[in-house]
Amino acid sequence: MKNFLSLFIFIFMLFQLVTAEARQVHVLSEKVQFTGKIDDTQRKSIILQNTSNEKKEYIMKFMRGEIGSSQDIKVCIGDTCFDPRMDISKIKVTLAPNEIFTDLYIEFKLGITETKGTFDLHFSNTANLRDVFIIEGTYEAFAPKDDEAINHKDISFGSVYPNPSNRIAQIDYQIKNPNANIKLLINSFIGNPIEELALSPQQKTVLINVSDFNPGVYFYTLMVDGKNIVTKKLVVKK
Repeated sequence: MKNFLSLFIFIFMLFQLVTAEARQVHVLSEKVQFTGKIDDTQRKSIILQNTSNEKKEYIMKFMRGEIGSSQDIKVCIGDTCFDPRMDISKIKVTLAPNEIFTDLYIEFKLGITETKGTFDLHFSNTANLRDVFIIEGTYEAFAPKDDEAINHKDISFGSVYPNPSNRIAQIDYQIKNPNANIKLLINSFIGNPIEELALSPQQKTVLINVSDFNPGVYFYTLMVDGKNIVTKKLVVKK
C-alpha cells in the first residue's frame, strides 16, 4: 500500500511538472467581470504573458457557459471583433517571445433581463495541444430602479405607471429635441418584440394598452436615433 501511494504521488508530481512546462502563456488579468444595468455593453481588457523564448500562436477551441438569446459576447483582437459562437476558428492570438500582450478584449452585452452567470474561453497552442490558457468570466445584469427617471439630452423620460397594470399603462415624457427619432419598444420576457410606439413632441404621455397582453413580465426600451437609452420592467396582471 505504501509503495502504491508513493507511486501515485510520483506520477501526480510528474504530471504537474509536465503541465507547468507545457503552459507557457499566462493570463495576468483577474477573472473578467461584467456587472451593470440590463442592455449595457461593456468592454474589458485581457492581459497575456508569454514566458517562453519562442513565438506562440493560440486558437480559440471552445466556449463554455450559458449566454442568453438577448445577450451578446465578442472576442476582439485590436479593433477586429469576432463572435465566439460563430467565428471560433478565426480567433487567433500570436505572441512574440517574452511578450506581454495587451491587445485582447472581451465585449459583453448584458441583455434585457435580470440574470447572472459564468463563461470560460479556452485557447490552445496550434503546435502543442497541452499548451493552453483559459479566460474566466462572470456577468450580472440588473434592472434600474422603477422610480429612476431618465434625463437624456433629447428627452426626459419617466417610469411606467401603474405597474403592475391590467388595462392601460402610461409613461410621462418631455422631448427636448423635436428632430430626434424617439421610439418605445415593448418586448416579452424572452426578448420577442410585442409593440413599437413612436413618441411625438406634441404629446407628454405615451399610453400602452396591455389589455390584450398575456399576464407576465415585459420590458420597455427607450430608443433615441437607433440607440438604446434605457430598458425597464413592466408587469401585466389580469
